[in-house]
Amino acid sequence: MKILLCASEVAPLAKTGGLADVAGALPLALKALGHDVRVALPLYKMVKAKAAHLATRTNHLAIPLGTRSVEGGVVETRLPGTEIPVYLVDQPEFFDREQLYQVDGRDYPDNLERFTFFARALLEALPGLGLLPDVIHANDWQTALLCAYLSTLYRHTFPQTATVFTIHNLAYQGTFPREQFPLLGLTWDHFVPDRLEYYGKVCLLKAGLVYAQYLTTVSPTYAQEIQTPEFGFGLEGVLQARKQDLVGIVNGIDPEEWNPATNRALAQSYTPQDLSGKVACKAALQREQHLPERADAPLIGMITRLTDQKGLDILAAALPQLLSWDCQLVILGTGDPKYHHLLEQAAQQHPKRLRLRIAFDPALAHRIEAGSDLFLMPSRFEPCGLNQMYSLRYGTVPIVRKTGGLADTIIDATREALVRGTATGFVFEAYTAEALLASVQRALATYRNRAVWRKLMETGMAQDFSWKRSAQAYVTLYERALARLLQPAPSGR
Repeated sequence: MKILLCASEVAPLAKTGGLADVAGALPLALKALGHDVRVALPLYKMVKAKAAHLATRTNHLAIPLGTRSVEGGVVETRLPGTEIPVYLVDQPEFFDREQLYQVDGRDYPDNLERFTFFARALLEALPGLGLLPDVIHANDWQTALLCAYLSTLYRHTFPQTATVFTIHNLAYQGTFPREQFPLLGLTWDHFVPDRLEYYGKVCLLKAGLVYAQYLTTVSPTYAQEIQTPEFGFGLEGVLQARKQDLVGIVNGIDPEEWNPATNRALAQSYTPQDLSGKVACKAALQREQHLPERADAPLIGMITRLTDQKGLDILAAALPQLLSWDCQLVILGTGDPKYHHLLEQAAQQHPKRLRLRIAFDPALAHRIEAGSDLFLMPSRFEPCGLNQMYSLRYGTVPIVRKTGGLADTIIDATREALVRGTATGFVFEAYTAEALLASVQRALATYRNRAVWRKLMETGMAQDFSWKRSAQAYVTLYERALARLLQPAPSGR
């Protein structure tokens, strides 16, 4: 199949979160399965700095945005280290900026125009680029308009192109004032509750939810959760109506990037058969973070956005008790200033127990994953989560809340699971500080039994979260989407 994956960020060219990792890795896995895969994203300033070679394919696009016409073009490069073509929609006014979506914590006021331009410019350019895809795979609200346009304004140009839309985090919906609806170029009959209207606003996410042939999200449990009022963010009714078309596919990870046997950034390499290198990685992390260098003290890592979604509110409530126990905690991340302040104060009061780095630091992330004994993810909701899978790969035992992809990827270390040898981590269900503490306490007690702990580490390291299985699930869905689009209409319609 000819597959075009469209996203607002693609690693390593442009990244703010997990979407970029998926959009950078999935094309490689699809190509390995024998498909013709291309990628599309905007030509941001950071992409210009990272792309090896930029070739102009067209610079004569004139895209209507309401009453004005905006000119732009498409530039081509390759996904770094591969032969996968990447189409970059070029419009300096919209995309030649330091950040992707916002500045100083505030969304760009013209985001609707920016991503409307991206969708229409890409669809205008594709025929001239010699590409009529079998499937366009759109991701999150920034590219959701592709699904609406392929069902309306551009169906005659792409009569045999199906769409699949992936929700990476339903909390981000791309909502804009009603007055901006004319910028889309769609008629007002699309501004109704069962299409793009959302409580009086334009909701770009709904363009994917309503118009795509099939919907996916990034874990089976999250696919069920987003159909409930607690996690549906007002869109649960739309998702319930399309539940037969909604599939949860767990993200994969790059097993080579997250390989403790070959990662040169680590203090010492190690394997499931020889874990001595992990002991060295722990000691190195303790020295780097100015913690007492103790092999016997369980070291808990966290790499996270410091926000309520990631469970920082219940962590804050649990922290005084947690820091009274004989363990160490290293936290890396940025987020809500109130949590910056709270954790900084706690680190000052407990310098031998807690170290904090408020930053985005990929190299340190690898060192924390390798040097920690446990990895804490107390998320209120977590569509998929990647760090629990990175942790398993590095022999670091996760402590997670039972939600979304965390529920789908971690098997709780109950007595029965430990006996069977299937346990991979510690899971708690209630979203409370008490439940979090009980799970940590259970993990610390298990840590004292070195034989059981080693088996727990080995079982985790044996898990297969490579992209091959996930990519095959996407291919199956692409085939179903294409078959649905091309099947003849029932007689009489």
